This record gives sequence, structure tokens and C-alpha cells, in this order.
Amino acid sequence: METLLEGKVKIKVEISKIVSKQMPVFYNPVMKFNRDMSLLFLSCVSGTNLDISLPLSGSGVRGVRILAELSKRKIGSVMMNDLNPTAVKSIKANLKRNKVKADVEQKNANVFMLEHSCKDYIDIDPFGPPTPFLYAAIEKVKHNGYLAVTATDTSALAGTYPQACQRKYWAEPKRDSNMHETGLRILIRRVQLIGAEAEKGLIPWFTYAKDHYYRVFFHCSRGKKFADQVVGQHAMVDGAGPLWTGSLWNAPFVAKMAKKNTVEENQSFLDKIAAEAKVDAYGIYHIHALAKKHNLASLPKQAAVIEKILKKKKKVSATHLDPVALRSTMSEEEFVKVLKD
Repeated sequence: METLLEGKVKIKVEISKIVSKQMPVFYNPVMKFNRDMSLLFLSCVSGTNLDISLPLSGSGVRGVRILAELSKRKIGSVMMNDLNPTAVKSIKANLKRNKVKADVEQKNANVFMLEHSCKDYIDIDPFGPPTPFLYAAIEKVKHNGYLAVTATDTSALAGTYPQACQRKYWAEPKRDSNMHETGLRILIRRVQLIGAEAEKGLIPWFTYAKDHYYRVFFHCSRGKKFADQVVGQHAMVDGAGPLWTGSLWNAPFVAKMAKKNTVEENQSFLDKIAAEAKVDAYGIYHIHALAKKHNLASLPKQAAVIEKILKKKKKVSATHLDPVALRSTMSEEEFVKVLKD
């Protein structure tokens, strides 16, 4: 066991060369960014005295950080849970180590959620697909509450294993230059379908793909009308889907997150997404893929492409999904013409 500093808290965890379910207590240092975003998101949502549920707590680091780093006015209660008895001991020890308190239980995650009242924020961050936990989480998220969902099975969502995607997400993926956006939109639609069954409309407010996982923060509105509006934005696109065709972000909220961030190493990523969120367009244009598709012998530099698009009064931004791709309100035909000019 090692004692380490994450954010403003000290935690004692076991560091493993290979992160897996076989770890005595699950802790993944690579997911610090994921946890950073949870805290930043919560710090930016309106309201105080939020009731927070963490049904898959592992070492407890996310919950401990929420308690130690967020404003006391923001938090009403934090409930933490893990089925692993060793993890529960670790959670309690890490809470005590940082002089913060939370209710801690040892139950199946779904049982834990269903046994308690509805919450303002529920965080589903499993090792693998989130699908086994979505029904309970969506049932227990409040009207005007928030649901955070992580999927680490990106190989299914991005099209490497299409049959796995069909089984778990009820959609056809597509492995191409746009595969990560397609995967994110398939994940979003799967969550939204379960929400619709419960007469809840779940709209993504902050969405990203990073490292080995996808992450979406949803805002929940209760009512048939909201659920119907969401489902009305599901469609097949270029042979992939059905998937969510609406916006991936709440642009003003993402701008607020980028402005409020205090973790220096996360700023460039947040700034890129804040700029991307202002371009409300489906899909990205991978410059090299388009060059191959349209037999373009030479290509202008990305900065020059952006400048040309802006001169044509169209929106454009870099994308966090790929360093050689752009998001734009231009049609593919218009975009290729810019590359040729």
C-alpha cells in the first residue's frame, strides 16, 4: 500500500502495474482527470446541499475529494458504496485520514441505489460497460439532477467489436475517422433510451473521450415531453447508429467549467472543448482521411484551413477527439473545397 496525494487529499491505495478487477481495492491513477472533471462539474452546477451517490467507490478517492475540495455549501450528503469488503475498509480509512465523513455501505451497486431516495448527482464509473447500472441510476436521479457515466469498453463503441456494441448498446458502430464521436453518441443514446422508459429526458452537458474511456455528464428533466424530445433526436447516420444527433455539450456551461478550472494541466483540454462546444455540428472532418478519399495531393496547414473557413463566415474549431481533425458547420463538399484552394 502506498500513500499518495491526489488533488488536496491523501489516500492510501495499492498501486498495480496492471489495472484490473483483480486488484484488492480498485484504484486507477490514470483516471485522476476523470475525477478532476467530476469535481469541476459539481462546482459549476447551480444549487446547494446536493445529495451525491457514488455506488462504485473503489478506494473512495472520488468521494473523499468531493468532501474535502468542494464548498461545504455545495454538499448536502455523500453516500459511498462498494461490494468489495476490502474496498469498504479502504474507503472508511481514507475518509478518516482526511477528516471527512460520509455514509459507506457494502452492497451490490444497483441494490444500493434502489434502496435509497433520489439523488441530485449519481456517478457511474465502472470498470467496463456502464449498462448494468443504468436502470437503477436513472430511476434514482432527481428532476433537474445530474448523471455522470463512464464507459471503458471503447473498442465496442468505436467499432472494433461491432457485435459487442450491438449486444450492449443496441446500435451499429462504425470504425472510421469519426469513430469516437460515433461511439460517444451511441453511448448517449443508450442512456437516453432508458431515461425515456422512466419518462426522463437526459441531455448531455459535458462530453469527452480520453485515454481508454468515454465520459458523459447528463442533465435530467422529468416528463414525457422531455423524453419524447430526446428520442426524437435519435437516428442512423452514415450507416451507424441509431445514435444521438443533438449537441454534445451545453456550451455556456462548458465555458464556465473552463473558466473556473484551477488545475493547470487540465486547462488546454478544457479550452479546446469549450471552443469545440461553440460549433454545434455533427461529426468531425479528419483532414488526412478526406485527402485520401478525394485524392488530394497536398494539404494546407491546419491553421490556414481554420483561417479560410472563418473568412467564409462558417464556424470551425479544433477537436479534442483527434489532433488532425476539425469540427465545422461546413458541409463536407465545402470543407474539401477549402482544402483544395
